[in-house]
Amino acid sequence: MRSYRDIIEEVKKEIPEVTVDEVKDSQDRGEDFVLLDVRDDDEYRAGYIPNAVHVTRGMLEFSIENYVPERDKKIIVYCAAGLRSLLAAKSLNEMGYMDTTSMAGGYRDWASAGYPTMQDKPMSHEQYERYSRHFTLREVGQKGQAALLESKVLLLGAGGLGSPAAVYLAAAGVGTLGVVDSDVVELSNLQRQILHRTEAIGTPKVQSATTTIKSLNPDIEVVPHYLRLTSDNIMDIIQDYDLIIDGCDNFPTRYLVNDAAVLANRTIVHGSISEFEGQVTVIRPHEGACYRCMYPAPPPPGMVPS
Repeated sequence: MRSYRDIIEEVKKEIPEVTVDEVKDSQDRGEDFVLLDVRDDDEYRAGYIPNAVHVTRGMLEFSIENYVPERDKKIIVYCAAGLRSLLAAKSLNEMGYMDTTSMAGGYRDWASAGYPTMQDKPMSHEQYERYSRHFTLREVGQKGQAALLESKVLLLGAGGLGSPAAVYLAAAGVGTLGVVDSDVVELSNLQRQILHRTEAIGTPKVQSATTTIKSLNPDIEVVPHYLRLTSDNIMDIIQDYDLIIDGCDNFPTRYLVNDAAVLANRTIVHGSISEFEGQVTVIRPHEGACYRCMYPAPPPPGMVPS
């Protein structure tokens, strides 16, 4: 019966190997290839080579086509020390990939050589469980979740539009949510403003929003801004955030937010709704038309319900 060592020796005769120095030289020359990390999730979380594609060895045959659909693409595979990568490269060959190579010495030799490595934001065991469904999404994964936890979003309005936005951003793990609102919770709000509860009637909406968000996801830092936005305070507020979600209910504030965002170069997501119709607009300053460009002047008073 063949031993594991026997199998590795046979695979080495079939799969070419390259050193970490050769891989780094290929990167420096700008060669077109996929660097594939087949280590387990816990190994990857401890550190990885920048721009590597991560597919665990156990999921390789099931998932590789999602990341590398072209069978003629050059692939350099690495693991911890260069053994699993040989077996992974052989499996890729058997699947029809025509140019697969194993990086001898793996991540161990790469790190020892002092070449660049990265590590995503460390997460607790509870966070790994809370966001586990995100990790299975190729478009999010651990890198995406780490970016969400580091991001800061400012919500303008904690009403009918701001409420669902806040709930889903908090659930998704957006690390910091600023909430701007100068109103208090009223009974008539509760049929649609899901941030608020009956016991919050009469309290500031930003206070109620903070309580609800923290109960949903204690990870989230909530910054309440119990005030009305003005030209005197808006620049100081928005400069601390990466993205603005505008769910306000009046045109003067929309124009104020637009002008401030253009000056501060902040992206705005505008939302508006009337009965059963809604509209969403994303505005990236200096990359397209702003709100004032599209609507140079607000409608006459009374023409549009708030």
